[in-house]
Amino acid sequence: MLKKLLLALALGMALIPSVHAQSIAFTFDDGPELVESPRMSPQQRNQAMLDALAKHKVKAALFVTVANGADRPAGLALARAWGQAGHAVGNHTMTHPDFHDAQVSLAQFQQELIACDAVISTLPGYQKWFRFPYLREGNVPEKRDGMRAFMKARAYRNAYVSLDTSDWRLNDKLIEVLESGNAAAVGPIREAYLAHVRQRAQAYRSLAHTLQGRDIAQVILLHHNLINAMWLDDMIAMFKQMGWTITTPEAAFADPVYQLVPERETAGQSLLLSMARSLGVGKFEGWSRLVDDGDHEIAALKAQGI
Repeated sequence: MLKKLLLALALGMALIPSVHAQSIAFTFDDGPELVESPRMSPQQRNQAMLDALAKHKVKAALFVTVANGADRPAGLALARAWGQAGHAVGNHTMTHPDFHDAQVSLAQFQQELIACDAVISTLPGYQKWFRFPYLREGNVPEKRDGMRAFMKARAYRNAYVSLDTSDWRLNDKLIEVLESGNAAAVGPIREAYLAHVRQRAQAYRSLAHTLQGRDIAQVILLHHNLINAMWLDDMIAMFKQMGWTITTPEAAFADPVYQLVPERETAGQSLLLSMARSLGVGKFEGWSRLVDDGDHEIAALKAQGI
């Protein structure tokens, strides 16, 4: 029944004309990170991201993983700064557990949401938005449906992602080369990162046309990390040069595509990929680049001796 409903909705909404230019909303997971990194302190990383957003007049969303820093005064202050700057603040659990792990029960996972909510609900910008760690919504019906019912009863929105990236993988490479003192590699990593995000954006836009017959409001997943502290300004400028418009997460979530609920038990990664799998769409051109966790870019850097 769910599959039939999903298919009917997808086919119906494919008839909705595209009335706006391609738009994108920026969201950041796992913040606020208090770990040390080369070049920037946690406070400097946080401020650099906020400065880039302010420069481009972008309102974004930070999804807080409390144990990464918000359980301490210094980290909570970083999260509060996002709300004070006019950004949304959402829930990304206390400790970032994998809901597909057999050792993580439905009750334990629900408590992760409740405990995170107790911390972030006092912050400016707080929204009842929940993003699943690893975008994994439960690998068995009992978990998946139990969590969906739990969230519905508490009026929580599933903060879906349509444009998934592997920024974390390139962030690891950036930190590796900075710690090794290989400053000459920083430029190529920047170029690889921007190319990676551009490729993902174009591929997910194409997939939206395949599934919906139109441009949807894309919601991009990035992380609260060094690579975005260094190059978020460049990334936003790149999207503008591509002709994309910047919207808010709240406006993006109003797109009817985010009302769809994938049937597939092992929903994960982009909502668009989950939809494709639920509808029985097989592997398509460019599929491997969407699920490779940045392997293509890492291999290209390795070929340059990085």
